[in-house]
Amino acid sequence: MLRIANHRLSGPGVSHQATPNTGGALRPRFVVLHYTAGRDTDSAVRSLCARKPQGNASAHLVLGRDGRIVQLADFNVVTWHAGVSQWAGVNGLNPVAIGIEMDNAGLLHREGDRCVSWFGRAYPEDEVVLAEHKHGGGVRPWHHYTEAQIERALELCELLVAHYGLEDVLGHEDVARGRKLDPGPAFPLAAVRGRALGRGSDAPPRWVVTATRLNIRGGPGADHTALGTALRRGTELILLEPLDRWSRVAVVGETDLEGWVCNDFIERQAVPRSGLVALHRSQRQVPLAAVARRAAGRSTALPRPTTSRTRRSEVSQ
Repeated sequence: MLRIANHRLSGPGVSHQATPNTGGALRPRFVVLHYTAGRDTDSAVRSLCARKPQGNASAHLVLGRDGRIVQLADFNVVTWHAGVSQWAGVNGLNPVAIGIEMDNAGLLHREGDRCVSWFGRAYPEDEVVLAEHKHGGGVRPWHHYTEAQIERALELCELLVAHYGLEDVLGHEDVARGRKLDPGPAFPLAAVRGRALGRGSDAPPRWVVTATRLNIRGGPGADHTALGTALRRGTELILLEPLDRWSRVAVVGETDLEGWVCNDFIERQAVPRSGLVALHRSQRQVPLAAVARRAAGRSTALPRPTTSRTRRSEVSQ
């Protein structure tokens, strides 16, 4: 079992290696999850502990694919993982966020029949997930996360939220939208977030409308067109894409009704821990091996996403 004492983590599979890339005092309000976009756990640790002429990065924890954890800084010390970021009225989350880097190659690209990382490693089909990022971009191949890694991430987030009374569990993609894609659609962020914040088992977080009537709009702002009739108080929503002031939601019980609502008029609803809830279609992911098997029977080529070589560092910033 993992434990925190004096802002240091202990437990099976936990080790410590100090990084010099730290700032002042941290007052944690959030966890921010990342993928390393690197070769392996050890190379990520070396990069995050290295002093460079520029572009120094760090995080509090590195989570390996086998579930082992390396803590690089105490949880009351600022690390440099979020970069230019914004959430809940905060500009620059490093002073208020605990950063967890997960060993994962991230977004892959196609080279013939292979799915390849930016550093040239090809991954077998059973290590690739075909999915569309929640911010768009089409169906693309992503490196999968291991079961041990996901379980360990959940354990970490539950512990950190409980110990520090954290407000939210976020992805780098949430706080640096348009700049970052991690941890990406291969990681079940909605489920981990919901469990860590006490909102159920494998269900996406649900919210309810608190206003008498609430417009659901075509975009994040009151200037966008209202979609259909206004939502009544108590209407259940599934949170698809949270932003600072507005969130994209799906209306429970209404087929394919999605849109944007103002965060001032919705609140979280506890989800019972018993039973499974089907994922909304935007949260589903398709293992590449399964797609390949189906495609073989139809002689249909797998999607060929645009090659992306934008990530050239071992870790996200």
